Amino acid sequence: MGRIGMSTVKVSYFSDVLCVWAYVAQARVDELQRAFGADVHLDYRFCSVFGDVKAKIGVGWRDRGGFAGYNTHVMGVAERFPEIGVHPEVWLKVQPASSASPHLFLAALADIENGRGMPTSDRGSALYERVALAFRRGFFRDCLDIGRWDVQCAIAESLGVDIDAIEENLHEGRAFARLSADYQDADKMRIEGSPTFVLNEGRQKLYGNVGFRIIEANIKELLREPSGTQASWC
Repeated sequence: MGRIGMSTVKVSYFSDVLCVWAYVAQARVDELQRAFGADVHLDYRFCSVFGDVKAKIGVGWRDRGGFAGYNTHVMGVAERFPEIGVHPEVWLKVQPASSASPHLFLAALADIENGRGMPTSDRGSALYERVALAFRRGFFRDCLDIGRWDVQCAIAESLGVDIDAIEENLHEGRAFARLSADYQDADKMRIEGSPTFVLNEGRQKLYGNVGFRIIEANIKELLREPSGTQASWC
């Protein structure tokens, strides 16, 4: 992996694996990497939107139909983006207890990959990216409960992850520290939700269903003025 250069734009990408808009945004993340390559340093981070699913949907959506109402909402999003693939029974067939569980697994994997000299930023560890996407697809496309440890292990092991190494990392508390740092930074940066692209040392935040051209314009402006002494005019 290349180092961050003077003209490299760092993008902190905050998301929640159970957020349908982050699932939609994956195509934009992929295009961002194809378009800019090493000119963009992508740092994958997590924020907690579905940390307590029962409170978020069961209580928060009580007057809008609860899980059934939320399923209707997600399917409405899916109709606008048919290429992503969403199971018609998503949030009905299974309801993960918390996104913190898959976040923790991925935090452990990120820590392990970093230790091997394969950072989950600056294009990211290919293994980390595959597993993170497989978790999202596992839930939204295949209706799997990715909040469960056994489901996480089955998905990750099929992609070549050493589960013993993940368990050791968890026992050492390293993944907990990494995930805690993400959540704390999301709070400090006042991240409103998932997904959020943070640029220019926190001066610019692109939140929600932001089109690729908007993200592209902001990055191009920062590449044009790499000093970081002023905010972009985009």
